[in-house]
Order: sequence, then C-alpha cells, then structure tokens
Amino acid sequence: VFMDTPDNVIDLAALYIRIYFIGLPFSMLYNFGSAILRAVGDTKRPLLYLAISGIINVLLNYIFVKYLHLSVAGVAFATILSQAISAIFVIRDLLKEKGEYKLIRQDLRIHPRMLKQILQIGLPAGIQSMLFSISNILIQASINSFGSVAMAGNTACASIEGFVYMSMNAIYQTNISFSSQNYGAGDYKRMDRSLLYCLLLVTGLGLSLGFLVTYFGHPLLALYNDDEAVIQYGLDRMMVICTTYFTCGIMEVLVGSLRGIGYGILPMIVSLIGVCGLRILWIATYFAEHHTLRVLYLSYPITWCITILAHAICLIIIRHKLRKS
Repeated sequence: VFMDTPDNVIDLAALYIRIYFIGLPFSMLYNFGSAILRAVGDTKRPLLYLAISGIINVLLNYIFVKYLHLSVAGVAFATILSQAISAIFVIRDLLKEKGEYKLIRQDLRIHPRMLKQILQIGLPAGIQSMLFSISNILIQASINSFGSVAMAGNTACASIEGFVYMSMNAIYQTNISFSSQNYGAGDYKRMDRSLLYCLLLVTGLGLSLGFLVTYFGHPLLALYNDDEAVIQYGLDRMMVICTTYFTCGIMEVLVGSLRGIGYGILPMIVSLIGVCGLRILWIATYFAEHHTLRVLYLSYPITWCITILAHAICLIIIRHKLRKS
C-alpha cells in the first residue's frame, strides 16, 4: 500500500512475498556456503549448483503454474524449493570436505573475536544493501503510480537486468578476494593489477551484455509478456539503464577494493549519500517537476557516476596512506 501498488495486483504481490520470505534461510545457507567454497578458489561447484537450481526453478514454475494452476503461489514455491536444493548441495560438500574449511557440526558455536570482525565488515555492507533497497522501493513506488502496465514492463526488464548484474557482481566478488589476499600478503602492486583487470572486465562485460539485451529487448521481454504496451515500457527502461549498467559494475568493483582491505563503513556512507540520498533528492525535485518514467530511470546512471567519483577519491587517499605506512 505504501508503494501505491495497484489494487488489481496487490493481493498477488502480498501472497508472493509471504511465501518467498519463507525460503530466505535456504538462500542464506547457499550464499554463505558458496562464499566459503569461492574463498578457497572453488568457483565451479557453486556455479554448477546454481545452474541446477535455475533449471529446477524453471521446470517447477512450468508444472506449478500450467498443470497445478497455482498462479503466483506456484512461482514463489518453485523459487524456494530450487533455493533449498542448491543449499543442500553446498552444505553437503562442506560436510564432506577434508581441508580446513570442512564443516563440523559439533564445532558450530559463536566465536566472539571472529564475530566482531565479521560484523565490522559485513554489517555495513548489509546496511548498504538494505538502504539501496529502500531507495529502490521509493523508485518502485514512483513507477507504480503509472499503473499496472508500466509495473509489468518495468518488472520484466528488471528481471532481464538481473542476468547482467550477476555477471558484473561476479567480478566484484573476485576483486574482494584478490584485494584481501594480496593486502594480507603486503603485495600492493598485485592489488593494483587486480583492480585494473577487474575494472576492464566489468566495463567490457557490462557494455557488451547491456547493449546485447537492449538490442534483443523486444523478443526477450516478449518471453515475459506479449502485450505490446508492456514491452514498450520495458524497452524504455532498457534504453536508459541497460546501456549504462557498466557504471554500476565499476562502482561495485571500487567498493570491492575498499572492503577487501578492511574498510566496511566508509563505502557504506559514500554509497548511502551518493546513491540513496541523491536518488531520493532526484525523486523529490526533478522527477516531481518532470513526471515521466525516463526522467525517473535517469537517476540510476547519474547516481552511479557520482558515486564512482567519490569511491575513487576515497580509494586513492587510502592507498596513499597504505604506501606511506
């Protein structure tokens, strides 16, 4: 209701989110477990399990919706069941491991010193993601004011954007690992090379995938909804966001370098001001005067670029201090 969700979809939206939240523990187990595997260099198994989970999700969606007629509830149940399967695979592997990262159930307990370190880095990152979500909720509320057709087009496009984002996010995760490992080894030159390579990779990946999905936007959106009005709304979003999505990737890679050397609060504050604060200001001022979806979508690339500049300045200052010390 707060997001001005139209009456004809609000009941389905509420049903979906209630079922989806039941599956959050499975998502948490997979994410935490796969992070352990990736940290020791095993990126293949998490990818394999995620691929299996994705295929199962698609199949269950088809069965639940087409044959069992569960509608939105079927889509939500398919999601949490597929997440549970991927979590089971990862936890099984950790239980069977022979190395130092083997999961031993009887040794599970709270380690105060380690918990403190985790919270120092993880809590700011979590708060940052949460605040991002709050700014996105405000944007979604603005989109909802254009009606259910605009909502459908925006949602379909956002789903396709997810594939581009996850590809760029993998580079961000890689940069965190390389930055932290080389920071621990005191090899600052290798940290710089890692940052440079990740920036080049995320820019190339973001540009190529962003323009690719925009070029094939119509048939891709038609997979979600064959209504031409819905497709047009989706294409309008693609033209602004997908073509500039690489800037989001650059921003995240810079954040990865800061987090990799132990700075968790600083990138949170910068992102809070640069992304969330400026988007809210954009909605309250310029968008209020020019009430169109394209103007609303422009808040994404503008805030990404401003935040890139702020993160780059912070990183240069911190790296200069590290070299002196």
